[in-house]
Parts: sequence; structure tokens; C-alpha cells
Amino acid sequence: MQRRAQREQGVPPTPSGQRGRNRRNQRAKRLTRVLVGAGAVSVMLAVAGCSSDSGSDSKDTASSASASPSASPSPTVRAAAYKTLPESCSALSKKTLEDLAPKAKAGKEGTSDDVSTRASCSWSSLDNNGVKGSQFRWLNVSLLRFESDVTRGAGDELAKEYYDKQVRDARSAEGARNIEAEPLAGTGDEATAVRYELKKKEGTFKQQTVVARVENVVVTLDYNGAGLAGDTTPSADDLMKDAKEAAKEAVAAVTEANGQGGGTASGSPSKSASKAPSGSASASPSKSPSGSSSKSPTKAASKAAAKTVAKASGKS
Repeated sequence: MQRRAQREQGVPPTPSGQRGRNRRNQRAKRLTRVLVGAGAVSVMLAVAGCSSDSGSDSKDTASSASASPSASPSPTVRAAAYKTLPESCSALSKKTLEDLAPKAKAGKEGTSDDVSTRASCSWSSLDNNGVKGSQFRWLNVSLLRFESDVTRGAGDELAKEYYDKQVRDARSAEGARNIEAEPLAGTGDEATAVRYELKKKEGTFKQQTVVARVENVVVTLDYNGAGLAGDTTPSADDLMKDAKEAAKEAVAAVTEANGQGGGTASGSPSKSASKAPSGSASASPSKSPSGSSSKSPTKAASKAAAKTVAKASGKS
């Protein structure tokens, strides 16, 4: 039928083999288009995947970088203001020594393994009046300097702690009677004057202790007086007045030794009042003193008085 129709229409008949080849060509073209389309989709997916992975890697890297902790800064503490101490036996002027310990020949320097952080000097005076008795005076100056330390704190704060301890010790001296304490202005950054009486077999001793702090240095001045062998007991008011002046002079010696002031006491408030650091501590801070550089004023004065009593008795 088909051939007949073709013949009638003037179309030459298509051989059956030719039809088969045409159908195969059409299927091949369709398959090619499918493969090309699939390949394009694969390429697009691969590109999208790479882009997605790249963004993920960047985010992960940024996240890791932001999560990484920064290096911790090295601990610091403000440097101590004062780096040295004056010579302990030269902390008081010759005139002051003549007034407070007129019969003292020379000061006795205390033992110390480092005089830049710990120093002391004492003077013992006996004014022998023969059968009328004797006047005894004992004077001691103790200097302690505290260096800043990253583990313990700033030097002036450590000095403040020691200053408070010295005041407490002076106010709680064993055997003390009629204890009085008062703040003292114009002597370093802070100062306290303590007075009391001590009854000993040699006589009644009038003890005056002035504790002062200037920056990272603590000055403790002990002044002890007694009338021995029946002589009149000295006036506590007079002794305290002399002790205050001597303490002020010792504080001025500390500031002068560090090139801050020409023999005048510090009038500015201590840096310990501010918590803001002003510098780093020394790389190798010296060991801060933690104890007194001199013996107890009570025991030392009593021992010195016993010796002077023996001398006075021999000369009477």
C-alpha cells in the first residue's frame, strides 16, 4: 500500500535498509543530546560544589583563626619609686644627734646582708651626774625598702603592709603602760607616733616610736629616755617632740638619697592610692625585706641601760 501510494504521488520508494539507518541516526542524535545535557549538568554541579567547598573552607579557616586564643601578656607591676637607702648612721644630722644623744660617741650600725634594702643605726648616751644620778638616752633608726615584685605586688603597697604592722607592734609592746598614738602630718606619705612607759629595775623608761612610710620605704625611729640612779624621769612630751623632728629628718634623708628633694619630706600622696600601673617591675627584683632590721627597742634599750647603770655606779 505504501509503495503504491508513493508511486502514485511520484515519490520513489524508500528501501527498508535506508529506513533502518534513519531510525538509528535519530536515536544517536537524541542520545548525543542527552549525554551533552547530562555533561553540562555535571559540570555545573561540580563548579557549584567547588564553590561551596571553597566557601566552607574559608569559613572554617576564619572560624579557626578567630577561635585561636591570643598570646597572654606578661604580668607587670609598677616599679618602686625609691631604689636605695641613705647610710643609716648618717640619716640624722650631727646637731640632731647632739640634742637627742649628747654623750653618744658614735652610732652602731646594724647587721644587714643588703644595705640598699635594710639598714639601721643606734646611739646610746649616758649623762652621768655622779651621786645625783644619770640621764640615759637610746636612739635607733631603722630603714626598710621594698622592691616591686610581680607575685607579691608593688613596692609601696608592700611597704604599706609593713608600716601597719610596725604601728600595731608599737601599740602592743609587752609591759607597756599609758599607751598613746597619734597620726603625724608632714612626715612622708603617712606617719604615726606612739608613746608609752616601761617600768624596769633600772628606772621608768619613756618610749617614743615614730613609724613613717615614704613611697616604698618604711622608717622606724625609736627614742628612749630614763632617769637612772635616782635622777629625774625625763618629760615624755619633750622626748616625743625630739623624736618627731628626728623622724622627719630621716624621711628627708631617704628622699634626698634618691634624688627627690633637697632634704625635705615628701608632701605628695603615695602612688599606692592609685591602682593604675605606671611601669613594669625590674627584671630581677631584689628580695623584699620582711622583718625589722633592728632589735626590739624595749629589749635593746634595757640592755643598753643596764650597761650604762653599771658604768654610772662605778664612777659614782
